[in-house]
Amino acid sequence: MKITVNGEAKQYEQAVVTVADLLVLEQVASPEMVSVQQNGDFVATEQFETTLIHDGDEIDFLFFMGGGSIPDFSNI
Repeated sequence: MKITVNGEAKQYEQAVVTVADLLVLEQVASPEMVSVQQNGDFVATEQFETTLIHDGDEIDFLFFMGGGSIPDFSNI
């Protein structure tokens, strides 16, 4: 099966059947913390086990990160 994952063309010899299978193959550490798009449409977390992946699909994993800086109030 040939699909695109995060913009990178990939080929899998294993049967990638669902989004959940792909998360395992891609070794995503915290799949419950990842948003997934399939061909531009978001897949609900509760549908990862049942959403089928087809040859030629484009899959994007979106990882949310906190960040920013803590302001320095020491000179106030």
